[in-house]
Amino acid sequence: MDLTPFVDELRRELAVAAEAAGEEAVALAERLTSPLESAIRLTLLDALSAAADEITRDLAPGSVEVRLRRRDAEFAVSLPTAPEPEPEPQQAPPPPPETDDGTVSRINLRLPEQLKQRVEEAASRDRLSTNAWLVRAANAALGPAKAGKRRGSSVGDNYTGWVR
Repeated sequence: MDLTPFVDELRRELAVAAEAAGEEAVALAERLTSPLESAIRLTLLDALSAAADEITRDLAPGSVEVRLRRRDAEFAVSLPTAPEPEPEPQQAPPPPPETDDGTVSRINLRLPEQLKQRVEEAASRDRLSTNAWLVRAANAALGPAKAGKRRGSSVGDNYTGWVR
């Protein structure tokens, strides 16, 4: 950012103000603006630094810095990096519904509209009918009906006791 146009504008404004006071004031303003140019530049840099600090507070954990290159100010913006999403743990698919004797029961289920929409979206993602998805969800939530019905062992099961 070139500060020269801002310094020149301040010089012009000071000259306009001095004209109201007469020729001596104009001459004094012209003599003062050259030595004050460095002070004006430093004051502008201070203002830019204060603005960068304020923006940094709002942007945290990102930041904004003002850097001086020759006689120009530059902004360096460091945006916050988004944390990498943690991979979702692989879950075993819920077991298929337990075999039954083929009878099916019907129930009426009343769901809030928003929950119904979420269930339908989940069923669509799994490429299942809403009914099949609800049966799978209920089966997974309830687990096996009786522990004694399970035969054999799957990986991760632990058994204790005596064997003959």
